[in-house]
Amino acid sequence: MPKPIRWQLDFLPIKLDIETKSVLKKLPKAHAALAELKGIASTIPNQNILINTLGLQEAKDSSEIENIITTHDELYKTELNLITSLDSKEVQNYIEAMKVGFSLVTDSQLLTNNTILKIQERLEKNKAGYRKVPGTVLKNASTGEVVYEPPQDYDRIIELMKNLEIFINDNSIIDLDPLVKMAIIHLQFESIHPFYDGNGRTGRIINILYLINQGLLNLPILYLSNYIIKNKSIYYELLQSVRTENRWEEWLIYMIESVEKTSKDTIALIKEIKIQMSNMKILLRNNYKFYSQDLLNNLFKHPYSKIEFVVRDLGVSRITAANYLNQLSEDGILRKEKLGKSNYYINEPLFQVLKNR
Repeated sequence: MPKPIRWQLDFLPIKLDIETKSVLKKLPKAHAALAELKGIASTIPNQNILINTLGLQEAKDSSEIENIITTHDELYKTELNLITSLDSKEVQNYIEAMKVGFSLVTDSQLLTNNTILKIQERLEKNKAGYRKVPGTVLKNASTGEVVYEPPQDYDRIIELMKNLEIFINDNSIIDLDPLVKMAIIHLQFESIHPFYDGNGRTGRIINILYLINQGLLNLPILYLSNYIIKNKSIYYELLQSVRTENRWEEWLIYMIESVEKTSKDTIALIKEIKIQMSNMKILLRNNYKFYSQDLLNNLFKHPYSKIEFVVRDLGVSRITAANYLNQLSEDGILRKEKLGKSNYYINEPLFQVLKNR
């Protein structure tokens, strides 16, 4: 029996038929779940609610994979500029980077290296760009053993990234299902490992932007990081197994299943958010003359809101915004908290939905 061809990092497309029967059998359910997610997302009246709330969740999860740990409470306080711990700021950088990438891809209808560079720049708050100094290796976190050495030569990194850009944007190069192609792109990017820092988080942002670029979603709301956290050792094992044993089938099935499972989880989460929005809408509309859709949107875009957010979103004075929030907190609809000299207001039902995800 002939030995399998050893994988090596080279230009795409790969020269193997990797859409096996097992891979193809997994695709219909994943696509169906993606389509359902795309549909239910369109039923939220203000889609910035999903971009912000789910983006916060993803930023927390993706950063946790890199051992950047923050709680939901710290995360939402950072959005209010009430605390500035290093880890929570790193998570906020991720949110900013994702929004920058989404805006650029939406405007250009392309996912270019310029966009990838800007994502990483926003993540790391520097302009270091691609690696120029050799010496980068990937190690086993437990043993310290070197498991993979990415390309060290700057010119080679540039060549591989240019090739990746063409592969991402030109669907005529090879006829592959978009989810299969997404998994290839992810492995290729992580194997090039073009940056000194932020490769993992940048790669996970690329996943969602590619699905948007392909029209499978309209919003950046499908995030695989939570699935990866729950299957972290398998993720790294399969990623490396392609490099060492050419085990493409297992890697592709893992990524396709992650799309299906995450889509279903996100659908359930959006349904929960819709229920809480509907309950709050009925409550506010029936009991408060100052009810407006903009106020409802504000309270669901920010699990922790503050006077400045209401002033900005509703176009009212600071005194009016404070009156709205204080009245709702006095009536037990919001929970008012104080940190230093600042007050903030918690949408407790939304907080619990996101916290328990």
